[in-house]
Amino acid sequence: MSIKSVCVYCGSRFGAMPSYAAAAERLGKGLAEHSLRLVYGAGDVGLMGSVARAAQAAGGETFGVIPVHLERREVGKSDLTTYVVTETMHERKKVMLYNADAVVVLPGGPGSLDELFEVLTWRQLGLHQKPIFVINTDGYWDKLRDLLDHVVAQEFADAAVQDYLTWVDTAEEALAQLTAL
Repeated sequence: MSIKSVCVYCGSRFGAMPSYAAAAERLGKGLAEHSLRLVYGAGDVGLMGSVARAAQAAGGETFGVIPVHLERREVGKSDLTTYVVTETMHERKKVMLYNADAVVVLPGGPGSLDELFEVLTWRQLGLHQKPIFVINTDGYWDKLRDLLDHVVAQEFADAAVQDYLTWVDTAEEALAQLTAL
C-alpha cells in the first residue's frame, strides 16, 4: 500500500494544552515534507487551521471539505489547493475518507469522535481497509482507549476492532509509520 493522501480529523478549537496545536503543526509540516496531501475539514480555526497552515507553509497540497452550514462558523479556508463545499456533514465525511489513503486523528471534540467512530465502524464492516492512526498527544486519548478496551471486554465488539487503530504518541511517529506503508 502506498500512502499519498492523509485524512486528518481534529478539533475546531485549540484545546487546553499548547502541545495539541504543536502536534497539529508538526503533522501538517510533516505531511508536506513527505509529499502527502492533507485532506481535512477545510476550517481555518483551532487545530484544523493549524494543521492546514503548517502544511501550506511547507509547500504541501491541501484538500479541504466543508459543509455549507459551517463555512462561516469554521471560517472556510478557501485558499487551499482544493476546496470542496458539501450540503451535509455526512457528505463531508464521505468525501474526506474517499479522497484519502489513511486517517490520522489528533485531539478533538465530539466532531472528531464522530468522524473516528464512523471510519472505525466502516473499517469493521469491511467498507475500507485504510490504516487509522490516533495521535495520543500528552495522553489526550487515554480514556478513549480505555473505553474501547471496555467495549471489547463487555463483548460488544470483537478484539479485532482494536487492531484497526494504531496508537502513537507523536505526529512524528504517525508520519514514520505512514511513510513506511
